[in-house]
Amino acid sequence: MARTPTTQIPLGFKAPDFNLPNVVNNKTTSLTDVAKKNGLVVMFICNHCPFVVHILKGIIELANDYQKKDIGFVAISSNDIINYPDDDPIKMKELALENNFPFDYLYDESQEIAKAYDAACTPDFSVFDQELNCIYRGQMDNARPGNEAINNGKDLRMVLDYILGGKKIDFEQKPSLGCNIKWK
Repeated sequence: MARTPTTQIPLGFKAPDFNLPNVVNNKTTSLTDVAKKNGLVVMFICNHCPFVVHILKGIIELANDYQKKDIGFVAISSNDIINYPDDDPIKMKELALENNFPFDYLYDESQEIAKAYDAACTPDFSVFDQELNCIYRGQMDNARPGNEAINNGKDLRMVLDYILGGKKIDFEQKPSLGCNIKWK
């Protein structure tokens, strides 16, 4: 299990648009379909990564809590499914249905969207404000497989609370850590 951090790039970039298939309903989903009035969380995840598996319930709880506050969430998987068949869209759909994902789970077969977002790992989180400018690229919390940290989403919750409170982020952004995206 490779430990790959989020790529640290300058913040402030506009969320790249996308049109990707939703594995649950087979409809195409765009950036404007998932962005909400108060912002958007774009998550690069996959089915098989132990880092994602470790925090998946926390991701779902976080999304359930903040979508009520008009913050959108979307999950995208960009992994090579030839060499990583657990990340196949059919299995993605199964995972989404089994866990009652409250957000769209999209498949980025070409890997172009992962590249557009400079995604490097799973999980990889980017948070966008009301104008869809990136204000955060970092971890959900300190929980990792094999450590005792509580999976409570504290870092992402703080960012989202700052957005809702109209505050500027003034704290250190720790990179997420996970498996590298499985490039073709």
